[in-house]
Amino acid sequence: MTSFGGAASSGMVDWDLAVTTATRLMRPGPDVSRDEARAVVTELREHAKASETHVRGFTRLGTDEMHDTPVLVVDRPGWVRANVAGFRELLKPLLDKMQERRGTSPGGVLLGTVGGKVTGVEVGMLLSFLASRVLGQYETFAPAARDLPAGGPSGPSGAPNGGGRLLLVAPNIVHVERELDVDPHDFRLWVCLHEETHRTQFSAVPWLRDHMQGEIQSFLGETDVDPMTVLERVREAVQSFTGGRPEGEEDEEDGRSLVELVQTPAQREILGRLTAVMSLLEGHADFVMDGVGPEIVPSVAEIREKFQQRRARGASRLDLALRKLLGLDAKLRQYRDGERFVRAVVEEVGMDGFNRVWTSPNTLPTKAEIAKPAEWITRVHRKPEV
Repeated sequence: MTSFGGAASSGMVDWDLAVTTATRLMRPGPDVSRDEARAVVTELREHAKASETHVRGFTRLGTDEMHDTPVLVVDRPGWVRANVAGFRELLKPLLDKMQERRGTSPGGVLLGTVGGKVTGVEVGMLLSFLASRVLGQYETFAPAARDLPAGGPSGPSGAPNGGGRLLLVAPNIVHVERELDVDPHDFRLWVCLHEETHRTQFSAVPWLRDHMQGEIQSFLGETDVDPMTVLERVREAVQSFTGGRPEGEEDEEDGRSLVELVQTPAQREILGRLTAVMSLLEGHADFVMDGVGPEIVPSVAEIREKFQQRRARGASRLDLALRKLLGLDAKLRQYRDGERFVRAVVEEVGMDGFNRVWTSPNTLPTKAEIAKPAEWITRVHRKPEV
């Protein structure tokens, strides 16, 4: 197993323990023979390659000269290892700052060691929950490792400009296609179309990765590094979910996730911008998947209907509660709201007109514009004054 810890494992998060915990707790995958598993992996790789041509043709994004990012077909433990590597890379500035603050306090070294293990277990528990649910994922901030290659768009020198890789989680795809009782070959291609759209978005729009990374780092930079302050915010957030809200207080927080409730006002502004971008990316992928699907996925209508029902139905009460707490319900809204935005804009100004969204950070839609596409069209496509 790849080590993600080293010296950092004794810091704020024990990453090795996170991987171990997630692997131990995750659900087993569907029963498949060795030959069946090989066939699934081969087919997913073929579909990912074919999807690239279909997505680029439909979206009019990207060229053959773009630097390819790798496509990895992984199992659930492989997905966990990849995400731990990405989390560690993205969170390093914040964790270093918190570690420095903790090291100056009485008993800070001992507290850091114990706290790192506790946090490692908590991260592992979260990843074990998610590991059986993710069908595919474009990892935007993906550091390369021996068993997890990464690439990125080429810079002026021809060298990869940042990380990136596309993950397809084979056991989860097989599980869902069986659960929905749909044609497995059509379903695998349908999933690849969605995920390939994300790979195309980031490989065809070179500034997008750096923009999102800058927003996330600004978000993390606003985080209070005083553990007691963070603990107090989490306590207030939990009370809001358990009926501990003071009598007479407005219910404006209802529907927010724990993640949103613990943020400062400055972070909420950043979170609003990030939400708009994520809605755009997810909605665009759904729009492309539906636009390309009818031509190459014969049973796309059946798949779409059953998959939407599955999204809406959820699973157990515990599963639904965790989804709300972790903000996963917000992701479902992103698919819906973002797809409506993309569809409305394309209907009004065409695909080339929509693609002006990728011009610069200034042409990305705001959260308000996602809900009101006409406002984005007016702002970006307004005629110059005479």
